[in-house]
Amino acid sequence: MTASSSRYRVGAMDVDPLRFADVLELLAHAPVTARPLDVHFCAAHAVVEARDDPRLSQAFRDAALVCPDGMPLVWVGRAAGRRVERVCGPDMMLALLDRSRADGRTHFFYGGADGVAERLASRMRERYPDLRIVGCETPPFRALSDAEETELASRINAARPDYVWCGLGTPRQYLWISRFRERLRAAALLAVGAAFDFHAGVRPRAPRWLQRAGFEWLFRLVSEPRRLGRRYTIANARFLALLLGQALDVRDLGERR
Repeated sequence: MTASSSRYRVGAMDVDPLRFADVLELLAHAPVTARPLDVHFCAAHAVVEARDDPRLSQAFRDAALVCPDGMPLVWVGRAAGRRVERVCGPDMMLALLDRSRADGRTHFFYGGADGVAERLASRMRERYPDLRIVGCETPPFRALSDAEETELASRINAARPDYVWCGLGTPRQYLWISRFRERLRAAALLAVGAAFDFHAGVRPRAPRWLQRAGFEWLFRLVSEPRRLGRRYTIANARFLALLLGQALDVRDLGERR
């Protein structure tokens, strides 16, 4: 299961119609397959960003998997007649960390604010005592130089992780994975965003019922109004406009036929 014509369109992004269990199986077996995977867990904010950034749109087109992390992306897929369910980055992180222990797979955490990656590693080791974490690193809040990127790739490869988890936020994490996927020898690179903060205990996560209802974004907005207010109000409005435009395009095409 990799990127294919079975993807469905959401704005300028093509999303894989997936089930959580199928993605978990694919990732669990990635270390014994020949092709490294770059996996993006995307919500509405990523759809809006991809509309404005050709580099980001290309990164999603080239990715092995683009997973519907947000419920709005799931709803669009179901409206298009696809059998799709939410494949959430924070949930996949816990499931794969747990699953990987039996085979002794290794993990590297890259991202978060100062100390978050280290705190995440500590908490995950407490939760899964035999988990193998071979490195964690917090990047500077600026673009890396070519020399720094080369050194970073060398450090990660020297640690020999099977999985590299990237938590840099949208759009940085997706562009980082697109830029590094040919340089790293890990079996899978995974963009999981807020999973670092959630599982490190830095920020609370919405109750499960709010997640299922598609209102996790509202919980985060109420929890962090100053940081996320502009992002969610503008991004959500633009996302709805994109869907409306997409629906009108489909209707016009049907009428012309």
